[in-house]
Amino acid sequence: MKFTGSIYRPPLEADTPLLQVTSGCAHNKCTFCTMYKNDKFSVEKLEQIESDVLELKSYYRNLTRIFLVNGDAFVLSANKLKSISDILIKHFPMIETISMYASISNIRNKSDEDLLMLREARINDLWVGVESGYEPALIHMNKGHNLAEAYRELERLNVAGISHLHGLMIGVAGSGLGIENARATAELLNKTKPGLIWICSTGIFEGSELSKEVERGYFTPATEIEMLEEEIELINKLDLQDVMFYSNHPTNTAKFYGRMPIHNHEMINVINKKIEDLKTGLAVPQKKRLSL
Repeated sequence: MKFTGSIYRPPLEADTPLLQVTSGCAHNKCTFCTMYKNDKFSVEKLEQIESDVLELKSYYRNLTRIFLVNGDAFVLSANKLKSISDILIKHFPMIETISMYASISNIRNKSDEDLLMLREARINDLWVGVESGYEPALIHMNKGHNLAEAYRELERLNVAGISHLHGLMIGVAGSGLGIENARATAELLNKTKPGLIWICSTGIFEGSELSKEVERGYFTPATEIEMLEEEIELINKLDLQDVMFYSNHPTNTAKFYGRMPIHNHEMINVINKKIEDLKTGLAVPQKKRLSL
């Protein structure tokens, strides 16, 4: 199998086979991110992809799910993605789900017809880095889309029947703005109906633009307690049925997961316990967080 540069996949895809179709990240400009800073973006040739799929056949008799790497593989053209799907279906006819990371701008660059075609091609589960529904945070973090585009493009996925799994960042708006960020993000999610929510905490990583802003006093990070209070507000404001909420990322102070809304009370109890532990010194703040 060919893998180039830094390789990332969602923790929940830990048991999913990986197939490289791109290297690096096509955007690679987010203020907070250092994941692909040293990786040049490139697109894998179909010949190499088919060779890797044939190698996968030597390990797996059948595959029902696969995750395409790397950073925003959905940036590929609809025709290229369809060709990759054709290869996978040829060798693994029982495959049901082809998943990958996607950005709002990746979706924006596909027509409605493209999305319907890709859904038929079994590309039906996208991990979308939504991060926030708070416009100032989106602009500051240089995500490459604005809030109106997030609403529009996620609804286009709904119409096409493509499930979208939302990655969110608590603390992304900075100190003092967590509650406002939580409310705006909840409003976005309530209207766009994600298939899953995955929470991480905003980290200040050496070499990122955000770390330089912190050093210069342009950005004040939220405290651990502020982020936990923001997460409580988010859970309280979400109105979703039968949606899994994962807050077990290594960057998070309180690690838990549950199904909304039946586990909301239990999840909030976990967060409140962590807040009390931080206040009494029983828990130590995470001064250094891991990357996504």
